[in-house]
Amino acid sequence: MIGRLAGTLLEKNPPQLLIDCQGVGYEVDVPMSSFYNLPALGERVVLLTHLAIREDAHVLFGFSTQEERATFRQLIKISGVGARTALSILSGMSVADLAQAISLQEAGRLTKVPGIGKKTAERLLLELKGKLGADLGHSAALAKGDHSADIVNALAALGYSDKEAMLALKSVPVDAGVSEGIKLALKALSKA
Repeated sequence: MIGRLAGTLLEKNPPQLLIDCQGVGYEVDVPMSSFYNLPALGERVVLLTHLAIREDAHVLFGFSTQEERATFRQLIKISGVGARTALSILSGMSVADLAQAISLQEAGRLTKVPGIGKKTAERLLLELKGKLGADLGHSAALAKGDHSADIVNALAALGYSDKEAMLALKSVPVDAGVSEGIKLALKALSKA
């Protein structure tokens, strides 16, 4: 349907925007993470979009990055998580933070988002495990340093779970080599 909008930003009323695209004004709801990165009124804006069609309305959601839109689409596939809840999740935490919470199975971080209770948080952890957390969790490990992925893989080969490996990785300095990193991670795991 409508996958992208490019036009002039006319109004900002969190979380809703009004974008003029060659004479047609589109109302678009955006997560706060995208809202904070918007240009000034009257400036050109480009957003990736997702059109939700309900019985009573057609609602357009906008995102500044492909990651945000893909995460939104994963979230709304989960039973009990509607578009407003997904928008709230993306407003309350970044995609990277959500991925880390999923890969580490941290329900407590999810319940801090307004509108997310314990049951919904547990459902999110269960449904998104392997879909969101694994991919982005490992990319977060790669972002930490060149050897992080090697350290996580070595710990996994030794029988540790992804969650344990990611937690142990937090105690490893970014500039550590692979063998030194594995030793420090194992030391951290033995204390836990």
